[in-house]
Amino acid sequence: MGEYDWSRFVDRVSIDADAQVIYDSWATRRGLERWFLSKAEFYSGEGSRNPCDRVQKGDTYSWNWHGYADYEGTGEILQTNEKDFLEFTFTGGCRVSVSVKRESGETICELTQTMPQEADEDKQYYYIECGKGWTFYLANLKSILEGGVDLRNKNNELQEMINA
Repeated sequence: MGEYDWSRFVDRVSIDADAQVIYDSWATRRGLERWFLSKAEFYSGEGSRNPCDRVQKGDTYSWNWHGYADYEGTGEILQTNEKDFLEFTFTGGCRVSVSVKRESGETICELTQTMPQEADEDKQYYYIECGKGWTFYLANLKSILEGGVDLRNKNNELQEMINA
């Protein structure tokens, strides 16, 4: 087995849903709160975006998760094409891109995270911890869009949960 490239990872999941529905699940407040976040706020130069408005390049965000009541993630939307690709900054200076594509007759949601940290131990931390998180949340996105079952733990008193 070769060595890991700790500077990036790619997670992929097939989802039996329309590509635009998958994209909007990432690109709107309402979409993100359905499967990923307890609260998602997006801000343009004119103020807060409405829940169904798609994000735009240059928007900033403030995100909160179930199970992490005291943590607020902030960042910026770096790129979007409003149909099948977006990129944003993420925790620790990481960058995340999401693309939706057709492959072998299936609709694929592909997430790539890059870690810019210099030290290998920092890259390894984000590779492992974010990789675990994204794996769960992509499975939850699939569950929500294909069957409506939300797998997230929403009880803030339960800690160290794989689904929080």
